Amino acid sequence: MLNENLIGLVRRVLAPIDFPLLWILGALLGYAFVVQLSASNDAPARINSHILNLCVALAVMWLIANVSPTRLLNLAVPLYVVGVLLLVATALFGDISKGARRWLSLGMLRVQPSEIMKIAMPMMLAWYFHQREEALRVRDYLVAGVLLIIPVALIVRQPDLGTAILVIAAGFYVIFFAGLPWKFILGMVAAAAAAAPFAWSMLHDYQRQRILTLIDPEADPLGKGFHIIQSTIAVGSGGIFGKGWLNGTQAHLEFLPERHTDFVLAVLSEEFGLLGISVLIVLYALLIGRGLLIASSASTMFSRLLAGSITLTFFTYAFVNMGMVTGILPVVGVPLPFVSYGGTALVTLSLGVGILMSVQRGRQFVQT
Repeated sequence: MLNENLIGLVRRVLAPIDFPLLWILGALLGYAFVVQLSASNDAPARINSHILNLCVALAVMWLIANVSPTRLLNLAVPLYVVGVLLLVATALFGDISKGARRWLSLGMLRVQPSEIMKIAMPMMLAWYFHQREEALRVRDYLVAGVLLIIPVALIVRQPDLGTAILVIAAGFYVIFFAGLPWKFILGMVAAAAAAAPFAWSMLHDYQRQRILTLIDPEADPLGKGFHIIQSTIAVGSGGIFGKGWLNGTQAHLEFLPERHTDFVLAVLSEEFGLLGISVLIVLYALLIGRGLLIASSASTMFSRLLAGSITLTFFTYAFVNMGMVTGILPVVGVPLPFVSYGGTALVTLSLGVGILMSVQRGRQFVQT
């Protein structure tokens, strides 16, 4: 009797898990942990914190995987409204740190509302298009654009360009998968190019400096250009096979700033070389491929749009981080997904994986 109860409990625990996705995520997190052991070898407490973050993230993933897509659909509008209200409250009453107003104190809890929008935004737009699935019109895409612009404008105002890029990407992917005509996409690209001079004037001084530093980091090698110069040296010095685990000179001789967070890819490249980066790219490709497969076979439009957007958001994280570490994109503070140290980003990304598992489980229920 005891064995039967135990087997039943194990089955209930494992029921929401998509094992192909779990194996890919497990391999990625394991690889990331090895890299973090090197990047944080001078701070053992950080490793303990990273382990705790992993446990919390995996628990969040499992909890969300147990939530049905129907319930996620019902939560979309309230979550979006709460997220926007919190962003407004942050703009009015938020805590200022390093010149940015990004955090909001709620009694004993301190939150960063912009992180909520990384999930709330694609959920809201997926809900909106799901309600209009039978007869989408041009004005529906315009309304979706307004729903996207409102929180993005509030996030840019903080300012937090990195998060704004991720929220824009998550929202745009939903609109794209909903069938946005190519002529509108090309029109937006042309409009963005035409508005570039105006956008330049709207940027903060430090944001303009980041772009100028990208173009010519040698103009200030010991100041603004230090991050990019040292990270590109680390990436290039790894060669094909790398210098070996714990043997990275740029990282361990303190030349590489933020080596455990935004620039952890430079540590990986220096110690494991091109081969190590190739392994990471393959793991990301498998993760994205599995996510798109789940999205393509989803049972409802809401699930399909949400799963597709979340999957391509993983790609955006990786592309932007790799771009800024290798010096082809400005430094905007986007972490390397599932590899960089940081509890907030890890939990948000794992929540996204949990949603993919929820969508996959919802499809299986429909089939049975």
